[in-house]
Amino acid sequence: MKGENKKYNTDKILAMKKCFFLFLFIGLGTWSVAQRNIITDQIIVKIKDCYLQNSRDKSNLAPSITQSFTLLGERFKALDTKNLYLGKNHSMAYFTILFPPGSDIDEIITEYKKLEEIEYAEPDYIGYGAGGDGFIPDDKFYVKQWGLNNNGTFQHAQGIAGIDINMEESWAITTGDSNIIVAILDSGGKLDHPEFAGRIWQNHKEISGNNVDDDENGFTDDFQGWDFVNKDNNPSDDHGHGTNVGGIVGSTGNNGRGFAGVDWNCKLMFLKVLNSNNTGYQSSFIAAIYYAVDHGARVINMSIGGGQSDIYRDAVNYALQKNVTIVACMMNHNTEAPYYPAAFPGVIAVGSIDPNGMRTQPFFWNSSSGSNFGSHISVVAPGNYIYGLSHSSNSNYDTYWGGTSQATPHVAGVVSLMLAINPNLTPKEIKNILETTARDGIGRPEEDTPGWDKYHGWGLIDSYKALTYSVSSRKNPVHFPDFSVFPNPARSALQLIFQTPVTEGEVYILDLLGRQVYSNQKINGDKLEIDCSEIPTGIYTIVLQNKGSTHTGGKLLIIH
Repeated sequence: MKGENKKYNTDKILAMKKCFFLFLFIGLGTWSVAQRNIITDQIIVKIKDCYLQNSRDKSNLAPSITQSFTLLGERFKALDTKNLYLGKNHSMAYFTILFPPGSDIDEIITEYKKLEEIEYAEPDYIGYGAGGDGFIPDDKFYVKQWGLNNNGTFQHAQGIAGIDINMEESWAITTGDSNIIVAILDSGGKLDHPEFAGRIWQNHKEISGNNVDDDENGFTDDFQGWDFVNKDNNPSDDHGHGTNVGGIVGSTGNNGRGFAGVDWNCKLMFLKVLNSNNTGYQSSFIAAIYYAVDHGARVINMSIGGGQSDIYRDAVNYALQKNVTIVACMMNHNTEAPYYPAAFPGVIAVGSIDPNGMRTQPFFWNSSSGSNFGSHISVVAPGNYIYGLSHSSNSNYDTYWGGTSQATPHVAGVVSLMLAINPNLTPKEIKNILETTARDGIGRPEEDTPGWDKYHGWGLIDSYKALTYSVSSRKNPVHFPDFSVFPNPARSALQLIFQTPVTEGEVYILDLLGRQVYSNQKINGDKLEIDCSEIPTGIYTIVLQNKGSTHTGGKLLIIH
């Protein structure tokens, strides 16, 4: 749906009708990938490297290419031609070319492909956000976040106690790390919202407001991200979808305001790729992926979907190869048809469940909607009746949304918590942990069959299990350079096993702030028993000092 549904005016009703028929058309499932996407008036072309000069702009292209572009542009009345940003170290051989509405894009692409210097040409598909925005009930806020803590009494739908992602136990382990950056590729964010105070990512290589590209990344004054729709440095939200999604990931918890996000400390990088109608060119999605990776994001949330292309796949692979995890939504058309980036290999594809654990079918905003399914689904997460932040108000905590768009940031938030306690995890390892620890068998018996199935994937994510698994892995004990720890996680007692006997050793356990919570200076032998029953639940570091040398172990998790 389009816009935040505060009141049902004429424009809103018309937009809803348009969206309904679009969903109906897309959800038929018999059309090609191209046909399942909103008709585009823009293409992406790649020029063969051998035809390029060492240049960053079109004016320095080889003359033959410039002439070819000019001739085809005149023939098809091209409105605009721009270089496509694909990372600071990427070849500038990619262009988007905009044509008048109603142009025959298939014919245009055919003609561009005939040029000897063109490596490929393909539609710049238009994708869209996968969230149906909600209305304003009379209810109040945090207790309505059933996805985080479901007590079975949710007001708007039948709920089952315990059908949630197990956050309260998770927060006892960690509430996140400010060094972890989560990129939200969406309609932007309400950057001044109190729930985001101190949480918005900043590009410290850029001097804000001086109208200079200080870091020479191609973006002037991108101090708080970038708007790839309007091509400016203000990624503010003019729809609501992005603010809602970002709030699910990272609303600051325990601050006495409205909601608790999954991660209370990560930095949020808002990159605007959807316009006020909740749609956007995939070239914007692609450029934003490169931007997020190049500027330090460890997690990319993409509650958006559309068709596939070679250049889109290349962008996703670029992120994965750079150790950046992509979490994407399955979409909301109650169909097995694939949407991208969720269907690309290596991406964590997320479906939606209701408060009763069933695959969402339908979402509250449309009787024919439903969480998509298929061979590429990884896991499911809460996605219907999800309360969230407003892009138009700092005090409205009464709006709820529904869609796989809302399920996806639950998973992205958990991923950022996993990285907070083990930043060395790879996207492949993260995906495997989430799938291994997911809760199976919660949905309709005919859909949620044992093990993986196409409706729920591996099951409902369990944040607590994912976090503990991230620390311990499958094998126990966990081996550090000079000693092992067993068990890890530990509850009341643990044992250090030294590779060689220690005669003058000292052991310290430090919390995440470096404060000492345990010490033992009487090590004599190859083992040490530690009573950790009085050490609070949390993540710790073990330090061994032996004969003037210091050995720092990995992360120890203590749970009570």
